[in-house]
Amino acid sequence: MLVEVRAAGVDQGVWHVATGLPYAVRAAGFGLRRPRQPILGLDLAGVVAAVGPEVTGLRVGDEVFGTGDGTYAELAVSTEQQLARKPEPVSFAQAATVAGSGVAALQGLRDAGRLRSGQRVLILGAGGGVGSFAVQIARILGAEITGVCSAAKADLVHSLGAAHVIDYATGEPTGRWDLILDTGGGRTLRALRHLLTPAGTLVIVGGEVGGKWLQGTDRQLRAGLLNGFTRQHLTGLLSKATAPRLETLAAWMASGALTPVVDRTFPFAEAASALDYLRAGHPRGKVALTL
Repeated sequence: MLVEVRAAGVDQGVWHVATGLPYAVRAAGFGLRRPRQPILGLDLAGVVAAVGPEVTGLRVGDEVFGTGDGTYAELAVSTEQQLARKPEPVSFAQAATVAGSGVAALQGLRDAGRLRSGQRVLILGAGGGVGSFAVQIARILGAEITGVCSAAKADLVHSLGAAHVIDYATGEPTGRWDLILDTGGGRTLRALRHLLTPAGTLVIVGGEVGGKWLQGTDRQLRAGLLNGFTRQHLTGLLSKATAPRLETLAAWMASGALTPVVDRTFPFAEAASALDYLRAGHPRGKVALTL
């Protein structure tokens, strides 16, 4: 499928591919000496411009969102399995931020975390890209939510559905939670386990700390190795935007239960500035490029 791109998401994954850091990204198939895909961009929202003969569910002219190859461009290639129809109430800029962060939050809470109504969930990095989706999804799933974020994002996290908000600069979580979704990356695996119930679940979505080789992904590796030796369920997360997951998020957006939080948009020509803003500015929610 060929999609006329109206907006594209800006996230940490794009920065990792652009810089080749950590080095594990290169070994994962994104290119050893230079990016395998010369055009940056993973998430998109736009209008279907052309379809191949095996496409059956989408048509030319449909407004869609999801992932594709080289989405920081006027046109991008994608597949029917990577896209879903964009709900009418959602702007292209909002929809462009969903596939990476929204799917990661959905997988982390519902699939890997097995979150059930009434459980207590702690979301670290609750005001960021994945976190802003996670708070809303945990609310939809009926959880009691504690969010950890900066003071500047506390009001936002409260408004999204967190019953309790902790400023990471002045306080530390105390107590035990059934599920911890860690998008912040600053705490050790041992510290996180102390915050879990004896049979609780820890899902490590990512982390932007550490050196050039692993940059925090070592916690995910160690969690996997330790998982078989404890009652607690410890796991990392490799998210994948599939049509069924995107359609679940689309249904929630259409009903108004889920709203992508876009901190700022940049024109496509300022993609480098958008990535710099993401890395340095700690946005409230997501950042998008618009065309």
